[in-house]
Amino acid sequence: MKAALAAASEALDLDRLEVRDLNRRLQGAETGAAFEVLNPLGRHSLAVGLRRPVEVTLRGHVGYYCAGMNDGGRIAVAGNAGTGLAENMMSGLVRVTGDASQSAGASGHGGLLVIEGNAAARCGISLKGLDIVVGGSVGHNSAFMAQAGTLTICGDAEAGLGDSLYETRIYLRGQAGELGADCVEKEMRPEHLAQLTDLLARAGIAADPADFRRYGSARELYRFRVSNLGAY
Repeated sequence: MKAALAAASEALDLDRLEVRDLNRRLQGAETGAAFEVLNPLGRHSLAVGLRRPVEVTLRGHVGYYCAGMNDGGRIAVAGNAGTGLAENMMSGLVRVTGDASQSAGASGHGGLLVIEGNAAARCGISLKGLDIVVGGSVGHNSAFMAQAGTLTICGDAEAGLGDSLYETRIYLRGQAGELGADCVEKEMRPEHLAQLTDLLARAGIAADPADFRRYGSARELYRFRVSNLGAY
């Protein structure tokens, strides 16, 4: 792992625990507690609904909706993650050392989500304030209808990036496919370079902010008009 969050102090083995019991133990932990989850083996809905700053490291691949509704937890996945990683996250940190499937960070309100590998389609859809940093590339329709927060992509972006975007900032180092409706490239001003420098530093990803371009909303589709029907 490039940036381990903390040494786990209590081991929880999913070969001996049910998922519901695991989540109950994590949700009831005191602030500052640390856990190492063994044998996740692609199980779904792990480490969800945490409401305190506890540290959780999952040793292996996880299934759907890992770290959902996280509010303050610092969760690391030493492997890949399935659909819906960190969905509706409120605060805290979620880090995945491998790849993430579709809809990572969907509807996230706050905190930081780091995917060191690639993210599949619809990464960051309907963002509402969460910051996402992807070390690799993202799939189609990422940041669809994203409203606030940031999506930083160190690789490429497939078609439909930022479709029907509102005020989320997108930073892209690689190449973009056909941009989504109302998504345009914008000037990279000093405040954007400063924000990107901070995001990359917090994500622990070595990249030169000067290599990135910024994308945002052209603000032509904020309100539905029949005359814009063909643009959606």
